Amino acid sequence: MDLQQTRTLFDRQLRLGARPDGPGARVERDGPVVRQTGPAHGWNGILWSGLDAHDADAAIAAQIRHFRAAGRSFEWKLYGHDGPADLAARLLAAGFAAEERETLMVAETAALPPHEGLPDGVELRAVTDEEGVRMVVEVHERAFGTDSSALGRRLLDQLAAAPGTVAAVVALADGAPVSAARLELAEGSDFAGLYGGGTVEGWRGRGLYRALVAHRARIAAARGYRYLQVDAADTSRPILTRLGFAALTTTTPYVYEV
Repeated sequence: MDLQQTRTLFDRQLRLGARPDGPGARVERDGPVVRQTGPAHGWNGILWSGLDAHDADAAIAAQIRHFRAAGRSFEWKLYGHDGPADLAARLLAAGFAAEERETLMVAETAALPPHEGLPDGVELRAVTDEEGVRMVVEVHERAFGTDSSALGRRLLDQLAAAPGTVAAVVALADGAPVSAARLELAEGSDFAGLYGGGTVEGWRGRGLYRALVAHRARIAAARGYRYLQVDAADTSRPILTRLGFAALTTTTPYVYEV
């Protein structure tokens, strides 16, 4: 895999050419910026920017005005190769707060291990209804310690309006949800996205993360997606590297609260 070529393709398809990720969302280009504006429980933010030292501050101010008018807090998703070099400092000066940096990792679906064993007594179940979504939310709240109700509403919206764009799965141990993840299937793209991947305490270190990656890789391959991409935390990066993922760049959310 040519990493530079793959990163260029990623930028072109999932950033410059991004499509709305759910009902009620719209993607639009505003000069040197591509943004998504959606419902309050959806993702609102900047997908791509092509800025330099001369226009960066004006573009940042314009996006703040836009999302303030819409009454939406939003995220500027900054990638390590975005310009200008001091864009992060400019965002902080404009009132954004930086969250944890992650690594954008990519693998070819055909090169990934096709199967990963599950612990005894664990089964995977596709999420297709409200009860499945409830279990996904439960796992995320227990695994990450955050309110995941907005995720639940977004997932319900997708399953109702565009079920072909998402595949969520929950791992059950004796009927209780212990791990969950989802696969975002961007239409017209070569990339499918891995999201979630949360496992409750007590079940970590037993191979569930790897099993859910392999499960979603099989779905992506069957749907014709060439690549899997994931924003990897430091805890999951070593696992993904062993599975065959390669780092393309870093990505850091800069959040502006309205």
